[in-house]
Amino acid sequence: MSSAAAKIFIHGRPLDEFPYPETSPFKTCRAGQVREMLVSMGLLTGPDRIEVPPRQADRQTLLMFHTPDYLDALLRINEGQYDVQMLYRGLGTGDCPAFRGVYDYASWAAGATVTGAEWILQKKARIAFNPSGGYHHAFADHTGGFCYINDVALGCETLARAGKRVVFVDIDVHHCDGVQAAFYDRADVMTISTHQDGRTLFPGTGFVDEIGTGQGKGYSVNLPLPPGTYDEIYMKAFRAVALPLLHKFNADVIVLEAGADTLAGDPLAGLSMTNNVMADVINLLLAFGKPILAVGGGGYNVENTVRAWALVWSALCGDQVGDDFTAGMGGVMLESMDWHGGAGLRDRILIPSQAQRDAVGPVVESVIEHLKRHVFPLHGL
Repeated sequence: MSSAAAKIFIHGRPLDEFPYPETSPFKTCRAGQVREMLVSMGLLTGPDRIEVPPRQADRQTLLMFHTPDYLDALLRINEGQYDVQMLYRGLGTGDCPAFRGVYDYASWAAGATVTGAEWILQKKARIAFNPSGGYHHAFADHTGGFCYINDVALGCETLARAGKRVVFVDIDVHHCDGVQAAFYDRADVMTISTHQDGRTLFPGTGFVDEIGTGQGKGYSVNLPLPPGTYDEIYMKAFRAVALPLLHKFNADVIVLEAGADTLAGDPLAGLSMTNNVMADVINLLLAFGKPILAVGGGGYNVENTVRAWALVWSALCGDQVGDDFTAGMGGVMLESMDWHGGAGLRDRILIPSQAQRDAVGPVVESVIEHLKRHVFPLHGL
C-alpha cells in the first residue's frame, strides 16, 4: 500500500473517558459507537485503511487560535475550580457546563483533528476522519454550543500555516460562527456553510450578507436553509452554489464537517433530510481529487448519528454504499421520526409533501440567486 493513499480513522481511548454531564444532550460516546459499528461491518480494515490514535493537543497548538487566559480558565475547571466570572466566557451554562475533564476531552478531540491535518501534510494520508471533532462554535476566548476548543479552526490553521489553500465545507445544521470568525478577513481559508436559518436556530448567525471583510471578502459563504429543507432542494443548492466556488477556489485540502443534526427527527433542529445527502456531498467532494479532512459535529439522536457517520467513513473510502449495498438492509422511517431496521447505512428516501415543496423551494431558490448575484462576481463567476 502506498501511504499517500491511506484513509485514516482517528480515535483512541481518551476520547471515550470524559463524557459531558448526563443532563447534556451532547454525547461523546457517539465516536466510539461509530468505531464499533465499522468494526462489526468490516469497514475499518483493508489494505488502504488505518486506525490512528490521536495525540493530545498541547498548549502551543491550542494557542494557534485560543487566548492564554481562556485556556487557563479551562484548565482550572478541569481541576474542579470554578468562579462566576467564567460565565462571561460561556463556561458553566446549560450548553457548555463546567465539569472535571473538560480540558482533557477538548484537547484530545482537537488533537485528533490536528493529527489528521498532519498526516495529510506529511502525505501519509489522503482521507482522514475524526468523528470526535467538529467544535465549530468555540471562539478564541469563549465557548458556545457545546464547544470549548475549536478543533476545526486549529485543523484549518495547521494546514494554512503549511502554505495550503483550505476550503471548509460545513454541512452541520448549525452555522459555523466560530470558524467563520477565525478566518473572516482571510483569503487562504474559504468557509462554505449550509445550515438552518439563524432566525430559527442557534447561533443566530450565518446570513447571506456575511461574506467576509478586507482580503476575506467573498471567502465566507453562507446558505441559510428554512426548516423543512429536504434532500432534493438541498442538493440543488449545494450544486448551484458550493460546486462553482469549490472549482474556482481550487483548494489544496478540503475540510468537511458532517454534522448529523440535519437528519429528520433530530431533537434540536428542524430540517427534514436523510443521511443520503452526506454520502452525495462526499462523492461530489471526492471528485475534486483533493485530500479531505473530515470531522463529526452535531447530532443529538445518537443512533441516527452513529449510522450516519459510519456512512460518512464508508463514502470517504469510496465503498459502494448505494441501493445495491443496502438493498433489504436499510432502515424504515416511522412517524415518530426514529429510524429502525437492519445494518444498512443509507436511509430510505423521504418524499416531501407538496406543501413542503411550496414552503421550502422558493426560499432556497432566493438564497441561491442572492449568492450568485453578490458572491459569485467577487470570484469572477
